[in-house]
Amino acid sequence: MALALALAAVIALLAAASLLVGAKPVPWADVLQALRAFDAGNPDHLLVVHLRLPRLLTGLLVGAALGAAGLLIQAVTRNVLADPGILGVNAGASLAVVAALALFGPLALAEQMLVAMLGALLAGGVVLALSGGQGARSSPSRVVLAGVAVSAVCLSFSQLIMLNSADQVFDHYRSWVVGALEGRDLPLLLATLPFVAMGLALAVWVAGQLDALSLGQDLGMALGVNRPRVLGLSLLAIVVLAGAATAAVGPIAFLGLVAPHLARAVVGPNHRRLLRWSMLLGMLTLLLADVAGRVIAPPADLGAGLMVALIGGPFFIVLARRDRLTEL
Repeated sequence: MALALALAAVIALLAAASLLVGAKPVPWADVLQALRAFDAGNPDHLLVVHLRLPRLLTGLLVGAALGAAGLLIQAVTRNVLADPGILGVNAGASLAVVAALALFGPLALAEQMLVAMLGALLAGGVVLALSGGQGARSSPSRVVLAGVAVSAVCLSFSQLIMLNSADQVFDHYRSWVVGALEGRDLPLLLATLPFVAMGLALAVWVAGQLDALSLGQDLGMALGVNRPRVLGLSLLAIVVLAGAATAAVGPIAFLGLVAPHLARAVVGPNHRRLLRWSMLLGMLTLLLADVAGRVIAPPADLGAGLMVALIGGPFFIVLARRDRLTEL
């Protein structure tokens, strides 16, 4: 309980910092005034309500989505290195969005999310097929190698498409692919919310049954768990959560890797508790990265995706070099 309160306090502090800091600092009194009695003629109020508040809420939503997706993908693949980015899901979503932009021009938000989720589904399916699926041939290293290969192929095709696209498409893609929360507004947040809510509802439903499956396929089925249904719904939740998050803010690697590992160190292996903590730690990590990106080199605003990669890259190396790289 004390840890949960401490985590909530840190998230609240980061949320406050997200409203205060930036290229133009806003005093706390003006932030409170903007939230309580918005004045459309006050530039600080416009900055807080129309830019920083949607940015903050989008960060919380995307952090929770990627934290939950990371936990589910690690449980389904039984792989400690699994992450939507490492397994090619983000790269597949990116390729699908780039291809759609090149073919059809700028997309509506709902269209962009559907396209991203379709790309995420296809890439995830290819990775699982190349790694041996859920069969005996599948192993942590095989899944990671398949994910790296699929990510590289998707990235190559994305760049090839961009090199042969109009400048307008390239500019849109460039602002999206860095994985930044900057410029994400209220309509984007409202378009993302239903998808993330659906994905989280699925995640909550399967979380308890993943505990039974973690005991082994035979024992899990003996406890009444329908393994194909649980795995299918888990994969659907992963695609919806990772696809919606990627469509909203661009690809953010390693967040789905870091949050579940931190959660597992705090609350142990119970998937219901892991899900809640992975979501909270995903929010914390993404908010921390976003705020740090604004204060490290002002007035520049380094993308949250870049800052998360600076944290997650060394974290991934440490995990990969551990003596016991075993399945979950």
